[in-house]
Amino acid sequence: MGSFIELNDTLQITTEQGFPADILDFKKHKANPITLDEVKDKIFSFYNKSGSRLYHLPPNRCFLVQNIEGKWLYWGKILMLEQTINGEAQTTSGKYKIIALYDPAYQEQITSHECPVGKSYFD
Repeated sequence: MGSFIELNDTLQITTEQGFPADILDFKKHKANPITLDEVKDKIFSFYNKSGSRLYHLPPNRCFLVQNIEGKWLYWGKILMLEQTINGEAQTTSGKYKIIALYDPAYQEQITSHECPVGKSYFD
């Protein structure tokens, strides 16, 4: 008998799980790119990510990915500040800060190249 804990370098979450869609909106970002200065001092939270997960801890970065109806959109890099695993509910929650935001052209490139097949926002 044992337990299963997944190690992740990517925080891929929906708006319902805490993705800051009110700040990070791709259409607005493409028209007028959001700068790191606009988010660098903010602490963001995510909730109820399914499964028991461990994310890389500082100084190692994780990628921030928005899940939009099952499609992935890469936004940049984060530092994971806190993580909580709820063993009963089998979920992971936590806090992070954004340390890098991709410009829209690179965002499209990395999303297209790094997503699992069929998961890219641009497919």
